[in-house]
Amino acid sequence: ISIPPNLIVAGTVNMDETTHGFSRKVIDRAFTLDFGEFFPNNYQHYFEPATQIKPLGFPRFSQVDLDLMSKVSIDADAKHSIQFLEAINQVLQSTPFELAYRALNELLIAVVCFNPDNQLSLQAVWDDFLMTKVLPRVEGDSEKLQDDGEHSLLNKLEAILASQLDEIWSDDGKRPDLLRENIKGEVVLVQCRSKKKINWMQKRLNDSGFTSFWP
Repeated sequence: ISIPPNLIVAGTVNMDETTHGFSRKVIDRAFTLDFGEFFPNNYQHYFEPATQIKPLGFPRFSQVDLDLMSKVSIDADAKHSIQFLEAINQVLQSTPFELAYRALNELLIAVVCFNPDNQLSLQAVWDDFLMTKVLPRVEGDSEKLQDDGEHSLLNKLEAILASQLDEIWSDDGKRPDLLRENIKGEVVLVQCRSKKKINWMQKRLNDSGFTSFWP
């Protein structure tokens, strides 16, 4: 039985103390969305929602070439996105979390699909990529995360991202939400997701000597 190109397989899973975490091989081949981060609960909007899920199209391609990238005005040659991933890999090099070509392909597909037209939107794509593909890979104890009591792999990653995501990294910085919009179709602005998650992961490492992306 052939699998049609427009078939999307999606599923939900509980991530708590009763379950095993995803292996890095799974994360490499699928996008994982933490619903608590991407679709936060707001009790005040229970009866009258203020936001709605953005309708997204389905890409027919599984790999990006320069012709596709040329349609993204802010990163037509993929130079910015490649440098972004190279900067991350400088920190992750020689660790179990280092990224390969598959990650770059997925990042460029995301850039093409969302087609950002300015630096703020491009960094929003990168931010969500970190949340779906990079940070879920990072887990372990103090030794695995090279924590010497002052600095860890997460601290080094945070320093790199503060530079790479300079448009959205500050505490008062805002970025467009790529998956939600206002009921009237207006842009929803949110804070940098990866900054919040890295700080949470680092605190967990400090408190318990172990950390992971999932609660």
